[in-house]
Amino acid sequence: MALLFENGDRIVFAGDSVTDMGSAQPVGEGLFDNVGRSYVRVIENMLAVSYPNVFLRITNSGTSGNTSRDLKNRFDRDVVNLNPQWVSICIGINDVWRQFDSPALTDICCDLDEYEENLREMIEKIKDKVKGIFLITPYYIEPNKKDMMRARMDEYCAVCKKLAKEYGCIFVDFQQMFEDYCKVRHSSYLAWDRVHPNQIGATLMAKEFLSHCGYKY
Repeated sequence: MALLFENGDRIVFAGDSVTDMGSAQPVGEGLFDNVGRSYVRVIENMLAVSYPNVFLRITNSGTSGNTSRDLKNRFDRDVVNLNPQWVSICIGINDVWRQFDSPALTDICCDLDEYEENLREMIEKIKDKVKGIFLITPYYIEPNKKDMMRARMDEYCAVCKKLAKEYGCIFVDFQQMFEDYCKVRHSSYLAWDRVHPNQIGATLMAKEFLSHCGYKY
């Protein structure tokens, strides 16, 4: 399998804080640390190192704290209007997290039905304008599937998998990837709060993403 991306392609990564990680707002790209320190930066690094003749425009459209509702509301400005060739959507952690850390604030929580509808609306907006969409699961780096937040997260991951199949998106399962890694090392090695990854976690995420792109080391 050859590399999916072609010279001149623009890849827009849409998401929340795990995508954002200090990127310029509302759109981060180019010089210095504008693209942030997340898996997006690692992907950019790895592509530039292994494919120096393929010039790609990597754009970070992640915003810390976003739910799927927040991303949907800014999707035109921060994704569609950028005219990308590829779009990656990684959202849902805050949809779940707010149900546990702020359960009384029901107006900021996105239940499973709304999450599916928000994802579906974003996919519908962009699917006919791009070469492809990466649909990435949210995650909680907790291998105990009986943990309440992990169990709820799995329901949101299942929605991603269903929609990826329905729309022909490239499905990237960060939750399964972290679960597999945690069979060897504890989650604290990757993220103290089990959500925001350190550079080891970001590298794992980049490696998993690139495994779906025909990337050759």
